[in-house]
Amino acid sequence: MTKSTGITWAAASARRLERQFLARRARTGTPVADVAAAMLGVHAQVLSAAELSVGLRADGVTRTDVRDALWPTAPLAPPAPALVKTHGPRGTVHLLPARDLPMWCAALPAIPAGPAAFPTDVRLTGEQAGQVVAAIADALDGTFLTVDELGEEVVARTGPWAGDLVMPAFQTMWPRWRQVLHRAGQCGALSFGPNRGRRVTYTRPPRFTPLPPEEASRLLARRYLYAYGPATPQHFARWLAAPPGWAKARYAELAAAGEIEEVRFEGAPAWVAAGDTAFPDAPERDELLRGVRLLPYFDAYVVAAQPRELLFPGAAYRRALAGGQAGNFPVLLVDGVAAGVWHQRRRGRRTTVTVEPLARLTARQERELADCVERVGAVLEAAAELVIGEVTVGAHA
Repeated sequence: MTKSTGITWAAASARRLERQFLARRARTGTPVADVAAAMLGVHAQVLSAAELSVGLRADGVTRTDVRDALWPTAPLAPPAPALVKTHGPRGTVHLLPARDLPMWCAALPAIPAGPAAFPTDVRLTGEQAGQVVAAIADALDGTFLTVDELGEEVVARTGPWAGDLVMPAFQTMWPRWRQVLHRAGQCGALSFGPNRGRRVTYTRPPRFTPLPPEEASRLLARRYLYAYGPATPQHFARWLAAPPGWAKARYAELAAAGEIEEVRFEGAPAWVAAGDTAFPDAPERDELLRGVRLLPYFDAYVVAAQPRELLFPGAAYRRALAGGQAGNFPVLLVDGVAAGVWHQRRRGRRTTVTVEPLARLTARQERELADCVERVGAVLEAAAELVIGEVTVGAHA
């Protein structure tokens, strides 16, 4: 490691891969919550992808380990969950370490909301939204409810207005209260429980005391820079789907307090956490970057690492992104940059992993790819078969 204020893309990528457990997997026995914390949350809109995101970073971890961390079971009193499935960055479903909820559930509600998504006669007032969130927390305390059951409890605790079918959604209409479902998750009033058959359930996460919002926001910014820096306020805003002006103000506060410092990243100004200016030198950098890796849908690394045009160079920008948005395709990384896409199709105890490289792989890289596919199978508790060819499945919505 060498200290530098003039940082290259390769050096930044090598450090990010190491801190993300992508250069070297976490050792056997590392708690899955530690892996999720290093990633700053695991995108979990597709649970199997979240299981892969964690399992591909930690030796010996399978999907069962991830689910046990979410919903532990015991004959009498189960322990508190180590992971919580709830609404995280960008309002999307994430797996978050339970120990980090005091930060997340103070920082996320403090982000200014964007333009209203619904007309005035559909929207909840600020007071109504607060009533609904409180009703959700009360209804879910110590139980698991489907969305319909939860809706009945919310209406009973607030009033008929909460159940008005006014929200257009998937060729039907949803009740008014559901427009703050993600807010309830971000506030710590709601998390996902285990499915009841094919039906999603919700519960209340373990009790905690949120940090003061400003403290939480600054802590989140510093942790983002540790995991994915160097980065600009615009990068931070994009990752959170936050207003750029808000992110710029957080950086200014941190800089004034001496908590972050400016560096040159690929010749342009960017920021790192104060004192965190050591980056791998050439031999170590090349070792950390070298190799083939498979990252699933919406993996935290491809969503958060910026600038995106350097992570997805050339043909990868057109093939592995969806209109410039990362995560909609599972990604093949070769030597630290996107170099293809892949897809897995499971049938019973077997899964077929089709990988579409954008350039010819060497014999060594094909062997490494076979090892990656074997690891995908191990995480998903299935026998995996590798097929190198065209991926015909389109981008995930």
